[in-house]
Amino acid sequence: MLSKSDSLCCDLAMNTRPQTHHYATISAEFLRDWQHALHKRCPENEVLALFQRAGLTLQNGEPVGRVTHAQFVALYQIAALETGDEMMGLWGRPIRPRALQHMLTTMRDAETVPAALFRFTTFWNLLLDDWQLEINQSKRSLSISIVPLENAEPQRFGHMLMLKLAHGLVSWLVGREVPLQDVRFTFARPSFAQDYAALFPLSVSFDAAESAVSFDLKELQSMTPRSKSDMVQFLQRAPEDWIFTQSLHHSFSLRTRAFLVRTPWQMSTLDHAAIEFGMTARTLMRRLQAEGSAFQSIKDDVRRDLAIQALQTTDQSIEEISHTLGFSSAANFHKSFKRWTSQTPAMLRKFKQ
Repeated sequence: MLSKSDSLCCDLAMNTRPQTHHYATISAEFLRDWQHALHKRCPENEVLALFQRAGLTLQNGEPVGRVTHAQFVALYQIAALETGDEMMGLWGRPIRPRALQHMLTTMRDAETVPAALFRFTTFWNLLLDDWQLEINQSKRSLSISIVPLENAEPQRFGHMLMLKLAHGLVSWLVGREVPLQDVRFTFARPSFAQDYAALFPLSVSFDAAESAVSFDLKELQSMTPRSKSDMVQFLQRAPEDWIFTQSLHHSFSLRTRAFLVRTPWQMSTLDHAAIEFGMTARTLMRRLQAEGSAFQSIKDDVRRDLAIQALQTTDQSIEEISHTLGFSSAANFHKSFKRWTSQTPAMLRKFKQ
């Protein structure tokens, strides 16, 4: 049986890509709010040690470059354990160990998904001092909003994680990743806004009246029975199963990424993608633009993320990786990689997992 590294080498050698969104990455800047929150629970030197233990690259006391799915999961698990706070400083008071287990137990015993989400909001409203979760249901949709109790400033990473947790738990209860109607945040659009595409299966909006996530009630009709062992495994793996989206078909940006992941580079063009989706290239460009994206930027992101994965998990040479990813020379690959990540391929390889 091939190892994970051998499997990736074979994928690259055949000029095909693994069909998983776990090859996506997020920018280190995305984690800075989390880093600042951790300072509430740990001295700065201990916070940096947590980042290092998770395999992140640090420069001048700050994480830099791109962060993989595996590194994100490792940091979450290490930080929750070391701080004794299952929300790691993201809210006003610590969330003590086993709190999330209790929450999941009550949700698992609910008769319907909407009832489980009511328990989700009730749980958090017993613990949070400065924010409250509100649940609203209409004939067609159900939404969860994060509402300030006073003039609380939103913690960007905390709001993201809370809405993503709601999405992850709903998907676990239903037995598949559930599409979303809407995700919006009350804070201004950050410079790293494109990173949200790795987390949520649709375009995210900002500058909203409140942070909220909305579900189509038709997607919440069935509930998969979950045993105690299912729950224990879900908690032990958290956030392995739910933090990065797997649903690559709920937006044209994600559908384009999925197309590029499975398509040889010589066929990875706008025209070929448009044919795949049954539309003209101009129409696809407009659809992507409406989602705040563009074909070339998505293609660059896929190349970057696959390059990072190959550099960190395989023994392929930099020249081989550059050739497989469609670059005319290793020098061109080096230049593009430095532009994408502010690091050289050789610098990143020092932190090979």
